[in-house]
Amino acid sequence: MLPYSIFEGDRLLGSGSKADVALFAKRAEGKTTFIFDNATGKTIDFDLRGTEKQVLARLSPAPLPGENESAIVETLRGRGRPNQGVIGREVTLLPRHWEWLAEQPGGASAALRRLVEAARSDKTGRDARRKSRERAYYFMSAMAGDRPGFEEASRALFADDVERFTSIVAAWPKDIRKHASELAFGD
Repeated sequence: MLPYSIFEGDRLLGSGSKADVALFAKRAEGKTTFIFDNATGKTIDFDLRGTEKQVLARLSPAPLPGENESAIVETLRGRGRPNQGVIGREVTLLPRHWEWLAEQPGGASAALRRLVEAARSDKTGRDARRKSRERAYYFMSAMAGDRPGFEEASRALFADDVERFTSIVAAWPKDIRKHASELAFGD
């Protein structure tokens, strides 16, 4: 799935990169459009003032106010092993947890890394399904929140009932129905 999509009313104008969708939006100025980040399903806005070239120039990431590169580098050079991508942060645990960690091979840090990696791999599929349902819900809320069957479709979505979801949204406009299904189920 492409990273961004733009809708004019019920119609999908296009999908693509941030630059592609910004240009679609610029060319559709004066019309009511909705731009979606397909990774989250949430709407986003672009500053469409000026020429297409100016719009595209504003899309490149700018540093946050008060943020400079040397401060970030100094922060990363603190504790840990920044050359290896390791960043030290504070962890607060109960004494019994520290005792258990101290007994583990490789020490506390190695044990914590192993625990985190094991938890991540155990939940990868479940987390991916949850995120896809959430992004579909955000999209549906924006584009179909006032349509008949929205609440039932939402319940079917979170129940992972693809057949019921498909039958409920069948009356929705084609592009909305198709995009919601793609976000939810990867159709």
